[in-house]
Amino acid sequence: MNNSIFKRKAPSVKLIVFDFDGVFTDNCVYVLENGTEAVSCWRGDGIGLSNVRQLKIPMLVVSTEKNPVVGQRCKKLKIECIQGCDDKLKVLKQLVDTYQCTLNDVLYMGNDINDLDCLSAVGLPVVVADAHPDVIPLSKYITRANGGMGAVREVCDLIYDNYHIDR
Repeated sequence: MNNSIFKRKAPSVKLIVFDFDGVFTDNCVYVLENGTEAVSCWRGDGIGLSNVRQLKIPMLVVSTEKNPVVGQRCKKLKIECIQGCDDKLKVLKQLVDTYQCTLNDVLYMGNDINDLDCLSAVGLPVVVADAHPDVIPLSKYITRANGGMGAVREVCDLIYDNYHIDR
């Protein structure tokens, strides 16, 4: 749950998978009068993702949410998105096969009980500071930032910085 574990594991990460709601967002949903939903995201996450992209580490979002706002935000951030996913662990295992790595090579970042299976399965489980209490014990790193408040950027910066240090 501390920086030293993260620094030790970061150089071996070969795949990064993020949940969306509560990780990229502050876990709030805004419902407009016409029924359209909107979310709040941290703009600085884009720079962090751009830096990690330079390292050629594949990054994806896997979300249970079906709302198109998830896909639109991911499209803007240039990150692949799988949404409407009922079984995240099944998808994660397929991704490991696709990217020819092991679950131990994966950083998974989540925030809630629908992330339990994935957080339990990977080598570097990460949760946001305001994560649900049930997932916190599974993490090897807890961000200082809350979800949607720079947590993705924090993790990207740590990956980027530690990847270079250990190469």
